[in-house]
Amino acid sequence: MASIKLILRTHQVDQTGHSPLYIRVIKDRKTKFITAGVKLKESEWDEVKQKVKKNHSNSARMNAALSQKIADAEGQVADMERKVKTVSVKKLKEAIKGKEVPNFFEYAKKKLEKIKSTLSYSTFKAYTNQVDKFATFMGTKDVYFDEITVALLNDYKFYLADKLKNGDTTQRLAIIVLGTIFRDAIKEEVIPENMFPFSKITLKISTSKRLFLNKAQIENLTTEKLVEGRKAMMWRDLFLFSIYAGGLRFSDVIEMKYANYNEAEHKINKLIRKTGRVHQFKIGQVAIDILEKYKKENAEHDEYIFPIIVDKEGYEKNEGKRYFQSAKFNKLANWHLKKLGEKIKLPFDLTFHLSRHSFATNALNNGMRIEHVSKLMDHRDIGTTQIYAKIISEELDKAVDSFIY
Repeated sequence: MASIKLILRTHQVDQTGHSPLYIRVIKDRKTKFITAGVKLKESEWDEVKQKVKKNHSNSARMNAALSQKIADAEGQVADMERKVKTVSVKKLKEAIKGKEVPNFFEYAKKKLEKIKSTLSYSTFKAYTNQVDKFATFMGTKDVYFDEITVALLNDYKFYLADKLKNGDTTQRLAIIVLGTIFRDAIKEEVIPENMFPFSKITLKISTSKRLFLNKAQIENLTTEKLVEGRKAMMWRDLFLFSIYAGGLRFSDVIEMKYANYNEAEHKINKLIRKTGRVHQFKIGQVAIDILEKYKKENAEHDEYIFPIIVDKEGYEKNEGKRYFQSAKFNKLANWHLKKLGEKIKLPFDLTFHLSRHSFATNALNNGMRIEHVSKLMDHRDIGTTQIYAKIISEELDKAVDSFIY
């Protein structure tokens, strides 16, 4: 015999202090939730009496409506249990809802597995992580497309900002991933277009400024005394190498092989991990000197130049292992760089990715044409590079405001 009860899910409280009310169905120790379409403050709900308290202005009307919902649900369950001897809790939920709407998480899982081979591992992980984060917020994976409403998504945004302390960019990613899954479901005619709630969701665009090291700060980092052979020195070398090698990304730096470096012409020729394009460019003297420092005698053409990746075979053959090892190395690099940044009194946390920003802003500041900077950074669209040109313009405006009266 199935049991039915109203549950106020206080872990989904919104910014006004209201939580959603759900109809909980338990059958054979398995639980399903169905939205009751009501949100209440915890102080307005009587869990024992299963009623809205009188301190709510519409308590009488709401209690009547909820009583009807429970009566309807119990009637549907009774009919189903009479017709089918062994009925699952999932079937009971479908009977109560009265319509066939797909489960969001079941569809998302199948969809992501289907397109996995077309995505980079990092993109696939980003999608699955966002879906898992949404599942944690919901407290269950028994969620149907029509239960994901504008109100629910706004509650989720509040949860991301208030509970998880996610910034604007992370919040945007979380909502966009969910919206993408909805769009795919609509394209495949799994759900109708009118079930798409995201057009009414407002997402903030982060106005955070791209950080970079100026010429003096790069000099301070370069000349900071460190103990030879220590990890901090190696990570500083790789950071500086990136600055003087066109702002190469972290994964491309640690994956640099002898085969990628033309010593005679001082050129790098490498398949870029993020873009999947072969990139060829000349490097500066500082980058050349760093490569010379780490080069080994009689090294194999296929060996890595920098002593970061130990399990070469596992790293190259297992995409999952490569993803997690790269993330681990990046975290380690950033830990050492943060300490170095503190030593030279940088006004921000130093991370490896700032080497890329530092190359772009300093190259533009030194007069390199924006098309050349864009080419060296392997940007597909020069508009991406223009972000750095804007930074230079803002720095110039500050200089004028400070020194010209």
